[in-house]
Amino acid sequence: MIAFEPPAPVAVPPSDPEIRQRLRLQSIGWALAAGISAGLLSLPWGLEAAVRSSGCGLFYGLLAFHLQRVDPDDGHLQAGLVGAVCGLRSLGMPLPLDNWQADGLASLLLELLQAWLPLIGSALLLHGTLRFLPASRP
Repeated sequence: MIAFEPPAPVAVPPSDPEIRQRLRLQSIGWALAAGISAGLLSLPWGLEAAVRSSGCGLFYGLLAFHLQRVDPDDGHLQAGLVGAVCGLRSLGMPLPLDNWQADGLASLLLELLQAWLPLIGSALLLHGTLRFLPASRP
């Protein structure tokens, strides 16, 4: 006769509120990391640019966290998210309509690059951190 052997004890999984609380804290951490890094990267262009970039970085961090939870391997969606947040950042910029000459377009392009580079740098920093610290993944 084969003796009955009880199953090995399993660690108690965390409860649903504990999981939700951990995910909330991670989401806030991602948002703060993206916002602070975007703000610091744009600080050389002035305080107003840093505040705007920080706000967009916070928004990007929240969206990137939830996108990572849904589909962590889709790089196209992640790149599209960076582009969308850069587009939103561009909507808040003044558009000079009086100077469509080459020098006016060049200054507009320079302003766009100054607005986008901190957000792109923030995204690269956030995803680079994920590669080296897998515990921060959702």
